[in-house]
Amino acid sequence: MSDKIFKDLKVIELAGVLAGPSVGHFFAELGARVIKIENLKTNGDVTRSWKLKSENPKDPASAYFWSVNTLKEFVSLDLTIPSQLAQLYDLIKNADILISNYKKGDDEKLQVDYPALSKINPLLIYASINGFGHNSPRTAYDLILQAESGFMFMNGEPNSKPVKMPVAMIDLLAGHQLKEAVLIALINRYKTNKGSCVSVSLFDSAVASLANQATNWLIAQQLPKASGSLHPNIAPYGELFETKDKHLVTFAIGSNKQFTSLCELISYQSLSKDLKYKTNQSRVLNRTQLYHILYNYIKEFNFAELYNGCLDKGIPVGKIRNLKEVFELPEAKDMLRNFEFQGKKITNVSGIAFKFQNNG
Repeated sequence: MSDKIFKDLKVIELAGVLAGPSVGHFFAELGARVIKIENLKTNGDVTRSWKLKSENPKDPASAYFWSVNTLKEFVSLDLTIPSQLAQLYDLIKNADILISNYKKGDDEKLQVDYPALSKINPLLIYASINGFGHNSPRTAYDLILQAESGFMFMNGEPNSKPVKMPVAMIDLLAGHQLKEAVLIALINRYKTNKGSCVSVSLFDSAVASLANQATNWLIAQQLPKASGSLHPNIAPYGELFETKDKHLVTFAIGSNKQFTSLCELISYQSLSKDLKYKTNQSRVLNRTQLYHILYNYIKEFNFAELYNGCLDKGIPVGKIRNLKEVFELPEAKDMLRNFEFQGKKITNVSGIAFKFQNNG
């Protein structure tokens, strides 16, 4: 895939933190010219200051900031000053996409709402992210959405307090939703020669991503609750096992065939024929007893023997890896991108996970 597929696009980013900037990052990685407008009054995107204890306080931006802001041009403007608002308008005249994440009414106060900007550029695709919909004035951070949309209630170990996911997953999901909307708007513009306004809320994006957990409630009236890594519909799935040499592994056994193969690997073939474990539903019903049986067998294996045996037999297995171990994997190294900003070397992970090949 050419990394310049969007080389003719000009994108203006009036967004901060993660969700909106992740969309700008997507287009920048694929060759678009992305101009990030930062508020001169507040020293730019707030994440510039979100530095770890180990980071240099004199650096212009945090590691967090660089996760979705490489390859962009940075322009500082105070949009409350007419002359600087006029500079933004000049940039918008020939822009293709504008990304924003204003609270209710703020875009109108700053005169950067869709009606105002579409008069300047009728072909503009105005892409907006908000927290709880256009009619809500609430300030929305990912943590708040994880709490309000049910994710925190379901996340964590049994009887533990609710736990948020360790990345801002709702921000990222909303970013993906907005990318899809923008791409549809681009197709529509090619067909109709008209611009459009597309918007996504973090709340809608979160609810849209509840998937089987939503239907477990809506159809089966089972209220999902914290169960660690366990899957409510499949077993064994998510239980943690320790090998003889102290590595942690987990399995995602999605079929009877995979369970039979696992039993063969650990030399306990008769377990897969036991009526208590023969079917997935029976394994879910008896998962605690099954876990203890498997744990005692698996702890007799060294990791390499168990892991390679699973790969050979097509058994879904995963090692619990820290990020140091993750980025030692060849597949993860291929996802790294290196940049330089003001003499400082920056490494981040590409936001592009798909492969694209033209026919011929």
